[in-house]
Amino acid sequence: MISSCFPGPPPPRNWTPSRLATRPRLSLKAVLATKDMAQAGGNPRSDGDSQQPSIFKVVLLGSSSVGKSSLALRFLKNDFREILPTLGCAFFTHMMEVDGKALKLELWDTAGQEKYHSVCHLYFRGANAALLVYDIAKKDTFHRAQNWWKELENEFQPEEIVVILVGNKMDLEDSREVTFEEGKTFSESNKLLFMETSAKLNYQVTEAFTAIARELLQREEQHGGPAQQKNPSIDLENSASQKKGKCCLD
Repeated sequence: MISSCFPGPPPPRNWTPSRLATRPRLSLKAVLATKDMAQAGGNPRSDGDSQQPSIFKVVLLGSSSVGKSSLALRFLKNDFREILPTLGCAFFTHMMEVDGKALKLELWDTAGQEKYHSVCHLYFRGANAALLVYDIAKKDTFHRAQNWWKELENEFQPEEIVVILVGNKMDLEDSREVTFEEGKTFSESNKLLFMETSAKLNYQVTEAFTAIARELLQREEQHGGPAQQKNPSIDLENSASQKKGKCCLD
């Protein structure tokens, strides 16, 4: 009864709470849409126009100190810092747009120390893509990246995961131990994407992640639906931009 909400005698039968009756109640969906409109400075899209971005899980694998965390930081924040080794795993998300399509990357930055090796397997299960990172100035890290590829082969079918081999630390060109041709040959023989980068010089970092995102979207389109869930390119202007780009995406 209405009278139970008010002190004193009950109101007349024909009485209506005009203030409440004339004020429409907004659904949660409408409230959220209004909030999004205020933040974006535009009108909320109707259900027919809205489209949820695809979500992809991406893992970074490789030996300790090859620059996995530095690559992630450069890609996410356009920043570079000397970073302590990752303990276990670090998790980040990043929204981006490739060829007019929005997507969300869930980045899992795994520890490279051998004592965390068994734990890393827990993190790359259900992944949609992987970066196999090595240091071009340390040959043993290249061999370790090859071992990671063998482990991914045991875990996934070729069509289930996109893999890019990344030779990082091109700023150490004078100390190079792994040639560009070695990386390219291995990637081509195993049908991997391949690129050399420098997180320190901000060289081809965004391009590496964009190459993965583009391949994921293409595979999703070919399969006619969203990828399994187990999420504008940025111009790089830096001192390394004068170098001849070395990459292989075939």
